[in-house]
Amino acid sequence: MIGRARATPSGRVPEVVLTELLGEQQRRFAEIDPGLPPAVLPPPGEVVVVADDAGGEVAGVLTQHTWPAGSAPLLWSAAEVTELHPVLGRAGRIGVDRLVTEWRARLPARVRHASDSAAVITWPSRDVVAARAFLDLGLVALAVLAIRRPGPPPTPIVTPPPGDPPLLVRRARDDDLDACVGLAMHEIAYSSMVGGSVLRPDAEAVKRTSLRERFARDEPVWLAEQDGLAVGLLECGLTDATPGSWLAGLLPPGRWGYVNCASVLPGHRDTGIGHALVTAALPGLQPPGARGSYLYYNPPNPISSVFWPRHGFRPLWTLWEVRPATGLR
Repeated sequence: MIGRARATPSGRVPEVVLTELLGEQQRRFAEIDPGLPPAVLPPPGEVVVVADDAGGEVAGVLTQHTWPAGSAPLLWSAAEVTELHPVLGRAGRIGVDRLVTEWRARLPARVRHASDSAAVITWPSRDVVAARAFLDLGLVALAVLAIRRPGPPPTPIVTPPPGDPPLLVRRARDDDLDACVGLAMHEIAYSSMVGGSVLRPDAEAVKRTSLRERFARDEPVWLAEQDGLAVGLLECGLTDATPGSWLAGLLPPGRWGYVNCASVLPGHRDTGIGHALVTAALPGLQPPGARGSYLYYNPPNPISSVFWPRHGFRPLWTLWEVRPATGLR
């Protein structure tokens, strides 16, 4: 149940305002991007309703989350996260400004006093009106959720240099765990400079546990080898966007393939290894009946921001973030 807030500007029940605005927001989302799923009510949290300059109201739900030490999300997330789930209807820039101002005023003490904190909004990538507001309020487009509809892989953009040893792409085995962890750590280190990843002291141990569990679930992990050296990694899986799941409201309902981690060894990039990995993995990412595949990448990353669109992935949602959370303007 969504938590009650104090009286709204109009004196109406906050949940009623949310429901009314959600219908308008759904219609606006359909106009912005037909690939978006139907809008759903935000998760439980504190309801905020504020007036805009046009005599109407905008709303949102505030949620807070603390990731415990040693948990996998700490590899890409701050420890203390406050998130705003806006329900704006058709409101424009002023509505966003007012809602974020109220959000900033309600930051919990534990978030305000934590250096390892973040304020996050997930919003349709094609809504440039909101994007301008988020930028001016101190938020950064730190990640996107990108989707790819089923289809064959594109023609490779780069080709291996002449004389390079042949490339072998295969499913990783249990005895490849050390090589996979090493490649994953290269990705985390790189992403920590151009995205939201955090190179924490226990990152290698956490990633080792995560990969071991992925092997145990028989989820596909692809490995590229050259001359017996592991040079590339692609972690994949299948999941369902169903009502009540964390993907509800982010992806259209149905079966989806996903890419969790992609890594190519430094010194071996731009030689076609990434393309070979995607080509090998793609059939498993789009089994019969699947809606498509998805992944997250960082727009500031000069490699992934080019590679994934070339392979048919396009932004659907942008994760706007500021660290620490008190950086909200």
